[in-house]
Amino acid sequence: MNMTHYMELLAVNQPWNLLIFMAVPVILAETVAVTELYLLYTRRYHGAVRTLNRTASIVVGLYFIGVFAYLVPNVVVPLTSDGGWRGPIDVVAVVAYLAGVVPLAGIAALDLGLIGRGLKDDHARMGLHAAFVGLFLIVAHIAMIAGMTDPTLAGGVMPQQPAHGHEMH
Repeated sequence: MNMTHYMELLAVNQPWNLLIFMAVPVILAETVAVTELYLLYTRRYHGAVRTLNRTASIVVGLYFIGVFAYLVPNVVVPLTSDGGWRGPIDVVAVVAYLAGVVPLAGIAALDLGLIGRGLKDDHARMGLHAAFVGLFLIVAHIAMIAGMTDPTLAGGVMPQQPAHGHEMH
């Protein structure tokens, strides 16, 4: 089976890579998304649901900054410098996955008070928060769809044997 590096990352070192690179960030992001809907609908920006939303937002943002900081030098840079990419679908999958750092770091920064201090009220802050969540959902789904696509469909070439150092362990 032909796999993108994104899918290979999730498939190797079972179950750890799946938990580290998919389950933890997705469960936290989905917790943020679901609690966000409740908060925006009820406009109750204080209490247990907001605390859960804020905590999950900060944790997922900081967590994904760590994922990004690990994957870029250990995977993206070597793949790029050695020409190890499996075609455009492979690049889209990995770049879209890593692009999740922007909205996830954004929600963490917002909840840590690093950005958005000039917004007029809690509802405006939650609106920006929701925009970050929406952006994350877009890039995460692009990553998942591209990641599950056979990279050879867009002219990608699969190596006969993985080159040493390009495995996403």
